[in-house]
Amino acid sequence: MGTFLAWLLLFILCWPLALLALILYPFFWLLSLPFRLVGITFDALFELLKALLFLPARLLSPRRAEG
Repeated sequence: MGTFLAWLLLFILCWPLALLALILYPFFWLLSLPFRLVGITFDALFELLKALLFLPARLLSPRRAEG
């Protein structure tokens, strides 16, 4: 909602720039996709490393009663 209101304000102040932003937004979104995928990959890698580092502690810790 905030982005839309910012765009409306830009449209009121400078409509050619607002229309240019509206047209170029999908291209910037497509360009950012590979960076998002790299971010997701690194996040998964760090979670895997964290799980591997904490595995001995989880195996050696006393079990809690279930239920």
